Amino acid sequence: MTSQPIQRLGVLTGGGDCPGLNAVIRAVTKTALYQHDLEVFGIEDGFLGLIENRIHRLSPDDVSNILTLGGTILGTSNKADPARYAVAEDEHGKPIFEDLTELCLRNIRRHRLDALIVIGGDGTMSGAANFVNHGINCVGVPKTIDNDLEGTDVTFGFQTAVDVATGALDRIHTTAASHHRAMIVEVMGRNAGWIALHSGVASGADVILLPEIEYDIDAVCEYVRHRSRRGKRFTILCVSEGARPRGGQQVVAKVDPSSPDPIKLGGVGEVLADEIQMRTKIETRCTVLGHVQRGGTPTPADRVLATQFGNQAINLLVQGKRNRLVVMQGHTVTDVDLLRAANKQRKVPLDHPIIQAARAIGTSFGD
Repeated sequence: MTSQPIQRLGVLTGGGDCPGLNAVIRAVTKTALYQHDLEVFGIEDGFLGLIENRIHRLSPDDVSNILTLGGTILGTSNKADPARYAVAEDEHGKPIFEDLTELCLRNIRRHRLDALIVIGGDGTMSGAANFVNHGINCVGVPKTIDNDLEGTDVTFGFQTAVDVATGALDRIHTTAASHHRAMIVEVMGRNAGWIALHSGVASGADVILLPEIEYDIDAVCEYVRHRSRRGKRFTILCVSEGARPRGGQQVVAKVDPSSPDPIKLGGVGEVLADEIQMRTKIETRCTVLGHVQRGGTPTPADRVLATQFGNQAINLLVQGKRNRLVVMQGHTVTDVDLLRAANKQRKVPLDHPIIQAARAIGTSFGD
């Protein structure tokens, strides 16, 4: 990459979609064009656009009126890892992988891109780290509804997902009370329980099960029975998809060998519902929110955060900084070494103040 001032930059969105992506694209493009007279090129479908050379110039009109729009106008992919890309299948149907990094580098040079702004989570930052190691200046913008990216206190998309999950739990509450059931709401989060913790506390869930705290099924069932004996004839359980029983394993929905993250979690809610109903004889139902947490209009907080992050990404490039990750620490937007976030997940600390507050008011974490 050139050591000269940035003139042309590429922007991509990788990994799962989430609310606020378009707000970042808008802030990046408008700040670059209006404040610094830079050229901005949108890379389609994440790193797949680099592999397939699908790159186009962005104008102010391209990013107008997208602040409130969910998803991403550039498209995304959670399978296109250039360093390990599935190009075919063998005779047994197993994927054959190749390293297409050099092909991506040629396309970057073809479009004379001086830097990349990479918007994504831990997997996307791992992909960006590969380009950093090949001399490409990458600035990362932390995106994930799971809020599990190392180095930042919050990622955009998280608050919207919590808002969606909390609304669902509020609605489940009324039907649980009417039918005197135990009701489970399974939320996303993989190996980090931030969504379950925040939405569970916000909705007043009686039981919150996190990946970080192994649950004891006997303790969970006794808690449900205890509420029933006290005249509380329903129980609300907010369960992260990555929750696991003490000494047991997470519930795997499927395995996708072609994906950089092949293990797809899901189904723990139904497993728990069957177990609780069998043990307590209390009717138990499960609702899986799934991808509804990723969709729709971003909350005002996520729109503001995404705008700040996009603006800061351009500021870092203009200042001549290399390979940084935009982060929020406390109430300040700053930056850290991008490689710090690669291949790492930020999990909920067991002594987190929100856990302590929830325990103090009688919430069970299944332990």
